[in-house]
Amino acid sequence: MKAIRALVAEHKAGKRVGITSVCTAHSLAIEATLRHALAHDAPIALIEATSNQVNQDGGYTGMTPVDYRAFVSAIADRVGYPRARLALGGDHLGPNAWTRLPAEEAMAKAEIMVRDYVAAGFGKIHLDCSMSCADDPVPLPERAIAERAARLCAAAEAAYSGDPDDAPSYIIGTEVPVPGGAAEDLDELAVTTPDAALATIAMHRDLFAGLGLSGAWDRVIATVVQPGVEFDHDKVVDYLPEKATALSKAIEPVDHIVFEAHSTDYQTPAALAALVRDHFAILKVGPGVTFALREALWALDAIERETVTPERRANLRDVAIARMHAEPGNWSKYYHGSGAGLDFQLNYSFSDRIRYYWPDSAITAAQDKLFANLRETVPPLPLVSQYLPIAFAAHRAGRTTLDPVDLVAAHIGATLDAYHGACHPNV
Repeated sequence: MKAIRALVAEHKAGKRVGITSVCTAHSLAIEATLRHALAHDAPIALIEATSNQVNQDGGYTGMTPVDYRAFVSAIADRVGYPRARLALGGDHLGPNAWTRLPAEEAMAKAEIMVRDYVAAGFGKIHLDCSMSCADDPVPLPERAIAERAARLCAAAEAAYSGDPDDAPSYIIGTEVPVPGGAAEDLDELAVTTPDAALATIAMHRDLFAGLGLSGAWDRVIATVVQPGVEFDHDKVVDYLPEKATALSKAIEPVDHIVFEAHSTDYQTPAALAALVRDHFAILKVGPGVTFALREALWALDAIERETVTPERRANLRDVAIARMHAEPGNWSKYYHGSGAGLDFQLNYSFSDRIRYYWPDSAITAAQDKLFANLRETVPPLPLVSQYLPIAFAAHRAGRTTLDPVDLVAAHIGATLDAYHGACHPNV
């Protein structure tokens, strides 16, 4: 993926630029991302699928890597974003979806997954083997993590047969935050030490060389470390640049590698800009975008309640929460409240476990009905101002219509504005 490598090279040369990686499989979130990229003439729109969302078994979306590529490409075509500027990535590619299996079985499935991602045209591959499998010690030793990452890199390289200039770019690292945010309460986090970050890079470099992957090593563009940012159900741990000063300086002499910052969701615009300045040049966001999506959908649900007669209402919010209660598998390990406290978490937690439920057929039917209702009964401007003030401002400025999809996209766009500003501060 030469376009991303070129951007990293610009950053390494001293230009304060970065790239936002939006990790989502929701069509509205992807559409909002691509609309935002088009409006800002972004040279690259980087969208990633996680190993839990998309894999050879279908993941929780039911999509394989080929399916996901077709899914995103169709959205790009619909909004007019050029496919040539669309970059796809695979996030947390490793045995994460199969940790209940013994390590060798899980890694064999991870190899198939990585090969499928590369063969489907995904150009940014995050090699993440930081999780323990059924017969592994907890935590997994760092060398084992790195050895497994090198093994998956070899599988990825074997699967690529295109133009060498467009061969995959890789992300490494062993101090990888849990996908989707922390499951426990947080107050502060220990920042990765410079020595640990550099030792991880050296270990991976040596292991890659040992497997004949020196060419692939030249396409490693970032390593994942902990800069001290995270979120849990109702708190955000903010980036404090002074705690990461030594870590930031440590990466400066390392050729062709920057930091990739995970769990940047809900950081302030100033914190995001500071992260890019401090060489966290790839900013990952996932739940932060789908949280904004959920906010917008709940706002539209509230508008429906005030404008549509009861017998015609979709009642999307009620349907979604009922389905979450009926199928607790995707939140029961994370939410531990009861009664009203549990319903609060189901609705509003920053960890946004509701994102796993949007593909549910009952929920998608309710969403479709909600949108149909709001197209038939166009939301009055005062209610748009009341429930979706960001979209209201965009409408008053002539940037969006009152169609429900446009209102959702405008609301999500405010989250993406902060990332665009951080990655392109001089634009």
